[in-house]
Amino acid sequence: LIVRGMFALIVCVGFVAASSAADENKDKIVGTWSVTKGEEVPPGTTIEFTKEGKLVFKLTLNGKEVKLEGTYKIEKDKLTVSMKTPDGKDDTETDTIKTLTADAMVLVDPKGKEVEFKKAVAKK
Repeated sequence: LIVRGMFALIVCVGFVAASSAADENKDKIVGTWSVTKGEEVPPGTTIEFTKEGKLVFKLTLNGKEVKLEGTYKIEKDKLTVSMKTPDGKDDTETDTIKTLTADAMVLVDPKGKEVEFKKAVAKK
């Protein structure tokens, strides 16, 4: 009986730690991020994450700025982004959050490719 109680306590503590890490990631990700390095996403591309779970993705394609809007959610170390592509198709991708600090983020896409971001300094 004591062993079962200890096991339940360990499971609860692990769950609280995992959910607080997810909550911490949700707080840290809010803001505008700029790509500094990535194979498939050009440097200078920005993504703005809002507290409400929305995002705005801006990049330059063929000399023209493209703005895409969508939603995101974080579950543990997974970031799922959903948006419409420029040709109107629904697109959803889940990346792994490798690093997320107050000013740096590294995401790994499903193909194992990393994209590095730097948080933009808020203008006053």
